[in-house]
Amino acid sequence: MSTDSSRPNVVLILADNLGWGELGCYGGGSLRGATTPRIDKLATEGLLLHNFNVESDCVPTRSALMSGRHPIRTGCRQSVPAGFPQGLTEWERTLAECLKTNEYATAHHGKWHLGDIPGRYPSDRGFDEWFGIPRTTDETQFTSALGYTPEVAELPYVMKGKAGDASENMCVYDLETRRLIDEMLVDRSKEWLTRKVEEKKPFFLYHPLVHLHFPTLPHNKFKGTTGQGDFADSMAEMDYRVGQIIDHIDDLGIRENTVFIFASDNGPEFREPYRGTAGPWSGTYHTAMEGSLRVPFIIRWPGQVPEGKTSNEIVHVTDIFTTILSITGTDLPSDRPIDGLDQTAFFKDSTNTKSPRTGFPFYIKDELRAIKWKDWKLHFVWEPKVNQSTGRLESPYLFNTVRDPKEESDILAFNTWVLQPMMKLKSEFDRSLKYDPAPPDPLKEV
Repeated sequence: MSTDSSRPNVVLILADNLGWGELGCYGGGSLRGATTPRIDKLATEGLLLHNFNVESDCVPTRSALMSGRHPIRTGCRQSVPAGFPQGLTEWERTLAECLKTNEYATAHHGKWHLGDIPGRYPSDRGFDEWFGIPRTTDETQFTSALGYTPEVAELPYVMKGKAGDASENMCVYDLETRRLIDEMLVDRSKEWLTRKVEEKKPFFLYHPLVHLHFPTLPHNKFKGTTGQGDFADSMAEMDYRVGQIIDHIDDLGIRENTVFIFASDNGPEFREPYRGTAGPWSGTYHTAMEGSLRVPFIIRWPGQVPEGKTSNEIVHVTDIFTTILSITGTDLPSDRPIDGLDQTAFFKDSTNTKSPRTGFPFYIKDELRAIKWKDWKLHFVWEPKVNQSTGRLESPYLFNTVRDPKEESDILAFNTWVLQPMMKLKSEFDRSLKYDPAPPDPLKEV
């Protein structure tokens, strides 16, 4: 562990498809069928963001988090099936690889989704060890699906690996294991944290949960506990699992010098019966609506981040890469464009300091769908619900997200001045892409 305040420990928990409106501290909780007392308490111990933004899909968000770069730069534009090129190329520098240069211990316990072949597993990309799933959770349905055989589609496995060694399969990732996986992940993280404290070395623990990704199935100990079905039961379990890690950090005596971040990778699930909610925002992941962009984010850093604060300042997932490196005194890669901005000063004084970020472009795959700037959102393609696109708009739609959170009233005709700063943001990003060209879409190359 680290007791040096300039080299704090970092624990990053990432929920899977947790919508903005699910947790109690975001207006959900009991209204969604399950209270979330542990995460709600965490929110009172640090800073809660109302305007933390991610990408449209699991792979793009995780690549942005690990590289500090928009997916249009890295080629990690979408989730793809096993056996197809996917994940971060060897040229990209991951958060874990950067921290290793600063002598941090690193571990990944959870869902990776950034490469499923030798050379691209977490233990090949800067993590000392890993345990979890290389891809995604809908694969747990394979073995019980009509017509499935391993000869036509790869069996999904829970895997583990250590740096310098080959990663190996542990067990088939089926529906039964789906119910057990988050318990397994927490047990691994607790054991690893205990070891790192004994070694007295600063560490980075990346713990991407599996909940609430569909099929959203709770552990048997939580099944039926809320009376509101599997989704609510899974929320209750997710809250409990986060609490287990919080308690273990406290028991180890490392709370004071540990940066603890809880966030989500995407907006809510939209498939019945596992439908989530984005609260006041419209849309789900796989769209450019605010319900896709905005997700929960809480940071606790005792003595550094004031308690009980909330903010509607814009923060983007790429900023987490840059900010963690800044907090730990680790050098940023200097040989490539980094899109993430350092939010350290803002996190430490959100009352008197503004986020350095005013906006960002939002792509789905290789298409610019929207630009977000301050309280404004400009859509170039209108797709309020998944697979319900009306195509590229002749005249873009403009919304003010404070006055019109559900993006219902296009007001571009009355606010064309907003096009100037937004188009400036676009042209600056386009210019940077010219000198850092995007890789080809891997699915188009197969």
